[in-house]
Amino acid sequence: MEPTTQPLKRCGCGSPTDKCPDMPRTIQPAKLNPDTTLVFDVRREADYAASNETIPGAMWKNPDKIDAWIGAIPRTLDVVIYCVRGGAVSNSVVDRLQAAGVKARFIEGGLEAWKAAGGKIASK
Repeated sequence: MEPTTQPLKRCGCGSPTDKCPDMPRTIQPAKLNPDTTLVFDVRREADYAASNETIPGAMWKNPDKIDAWIGAIPRTLDVVIYCVRGGAVSNSVVDRLQAAGVKARFIEGGLEAWKAAGGKIASK
């Protein structure tokens, strides 16, 4: 029987484990620098519309229309996304982005944790 090779993980590290150390799913709010990272706000349309706050430089992407914008996301840059609290919306978007080869993470605790950690907020 010939040995089978494991396919490379999306990050390219070839780790045979489910959790790749080079591709974490989350980033702590205090470790994010939005000035040097591509940041997407993926709050649901109603949540985004109801708020006047955003992380400076973040671009809103409708999570319900991910099929329309996922192809334009650069595969060579680190991408950080956030929703209101870093729950189901962020998890589902990160899953889709990582499956497409995007180096994506989401902010632990979402926009609320970002604000609680003293992160800058901009008016949209």
